[in-house]
Amino acid sequence: MDVTLPQWGAMQEADILEWEVAVGDRVESGDVLVTVEAEKVTCEVEAPVGGAIAEILVAPGETVTIGTVIARIIPG
Repeated sequence: MDVTLPQWGAMQEADILEWEVAVGDRVESGDVLVTVEAEKVTCEVEAPVGGAIAEILVAPGETVTIGTVIARIIPG
């Protein structure tokens, strides 16, 4: 399952600050995956489903637009 950067308010992009998980980690729905900053506001992206982190596609320090796939989770 693709994890995309969600939209908060009118923001168009966000900076990836810090991943709270690594490839292979197990997560539950609602667990915090990554902290991002948009328009000087820090937000957390949560896991949409439980499973294992298969890929992290965006490194800390990168700026991504809304809807960009930032990670993948293998549900289960």
